[in-house]
Amino acid sequence: MRGWWREISGLVLPVSCGGCGRPRVELCQECRVALYGGVPRRVRPAPEPAGLPVVHAAAAYENAVRAVLLAHKERGELGLAGALGTALAGAVRAGTVAGSLLLVPVPSARRAVAARGHDPTRRIARAAARELRRDGVRAQVVPVLRQRRAVADQAGLDARSRQTNLAGALEVVAGGERLLAAGRVVLVDDLLTTGATLAEAARAVREAREAPRGAGPDPYERVGFARDGGGQAAVVAVSPSAFEINRNSR
Repeated sequence: MRGWWREISGLVLPVSCGGCGRPRVELCQECRVALYGGVPRRVRPAPEPAGLPVVHAAAAYENAVRAVLLAHKERGELGLAGALGTALAGAVRAGTVAGSLLLVPVPSARRAVAARGHDPTRRIARAAARELRRDGVRAQVVPVLRQRRAVADQAGLDARSRQTNLAGALEVVAGGERLLAAGRVVLVDDLLTTGATLAEAARAVREAREAPRGAGPDPYERVGFARDGGGQAAVVAVSPSAFEINRNSR
């Protein structure tokens, strides 16, 4: 009900730009450029957690981009999902090869979804899939990951503590491994900080797709996640330092 009311009210009440506050526009042109006007790039947090997929991001998490993500996630400005989906779709394109794409959103905690009245990452993933399909890319959202145990609030935790907090916290739902066999998996999230969440999500996908010895071709390779890590992920935004590390590493 809360999410329904937010969507309806967004159509009839005055709005201001989610990025800079400019009146009578949901997202101004300048903030759209900040969000998805640049070239998505590969990013690497430091330290980089073991098993982190190859991650591409659309923008740095600062200024207008930060404001837009928070407006969508925490204030329920759901109309911003389309622009955020466009940004995420660009990050997906930057790292994909040809074929059917399965966008697997990182799950939010149930208590967070209940408090916000919506699942922001799943909503953005669906908008990204629509954007990709408009460009002729076969893409669908496959929300097969879930939390199998409670985790502490990540705010304030350093990289090592986040990895410990999330270790073994995610799993693929029963039967999800069959869905993951239908295309190339791309893990998606709205924001990357330390990379611990995406590394844990990649571990859960690899574990779910593990084949019995001698069962034929390695299913890790079929979905794009090798046994020793790898795979692909895309996020809307990442800390500016991760972009800087990426520039220095080339």
